[in-house]
Amino acid sequence: MAGLSANPPVRGTQLLVEHMSEVFRHPSLIAIEIAWRWLFGIPFLLICWNQAQQILAAYPLESSGFTSLDTLNPWVGAEQIAGVASYYQPHALAVARWLLPSAALAWVVLSALGRNLLLRRMGGRLRFRPLTLMVLQGALLILFACAVWGWLRSMQWNAAAHISTGSEPNLLAYFIWTIFLTLGFFTVFALASSTLAIAPLLALRENRSALSALGQSFRLGRTFTSKLAEINLVLGISKLALAVLAMVFSAAPLPFSDELGPGAMHAAMAAAVVFFLLGDDFFQVVRLKAFLEFWKTYRGGPSGQAG
Repeated sequence: MAGLSANPPVRGTQLLVEHMSEVFRHPSLIAIEIAWRWLFGIPFLLICWNQAQQILAAYPLESSGFTSLDTLNPWVGAEQIAGVASYYQPHALAVARWLLPSAALAWVVLSALGRNLLLRRMGGRLRFRPLTLMVLQGALLILFACAVWGWLRSMQWNAAAHISTGSEPNLLAYFIWTIFLTLGFFTVFALASSTLAIAPLLALRENRSALSALGQSFRLGRTFTSKLAEINLVLGISKLALAVLAMVFSAAPLPFSDELGPGAMHAAMAAAVVFFLLGDDFFQVVRLKAFLEFWKTYRGGPSGQAG
């Protein structure tokens, strides 16, 4: 009985508010996360914008039929938008062939450096091992790419099965499957990524190689793994809530658009996007903090190493 009272069962989200408060009291942790993510994101968006401008300069919107969209007939308009997408698809793919691999490499490098600095800042005398973390972050990126590819393929099937059938489109079934598949892929990725997300912490805290940390992340035991999955899923839902709030904030000035003007509307949308990105960065740090505390509970010994 004494042992049970000394180690009562703790739900994965039971201490989440405490972790959020702890992170909020240490803004340097959030600053590290914001620094590496925005150091990647801002140049990437600028390159995308520049490439889009070059494509539009060579192939103007007028040549694609975009300026003659039928806004009164949604079915005709949808077919016209599909035609515009098909028109620009070869040019966009030509850019994606070199941009996406370059962006993936940059993300792996910067995220590895950011994760290493963040874990060192959270406490403990940890070695600086960016190459090991690059391998682990690359594995996480591959999982994300597989999830996106699977979702896109499922959306193609959904459209082919319920809209592009040659008969009356079944909109009800289409939207039901869209919601079901989107939430399904989101949940599966949130659960699966929790296993890979703990691998950098295992590599640094337990002085493991990348392959050893990756293998150990799948053998943490049912209790520990369930805590990680619960935290990852809850914080993923928090990200969805942030997205909804950002959309609400950006749409709030719409009734006053005539009085405010387009400049104020653009500023409101930009502020909503920045709000979402900052909130997402905050929850990323909270997740890592929660993972660290659970590692200390289930694997950390008195010396801070694996027990």
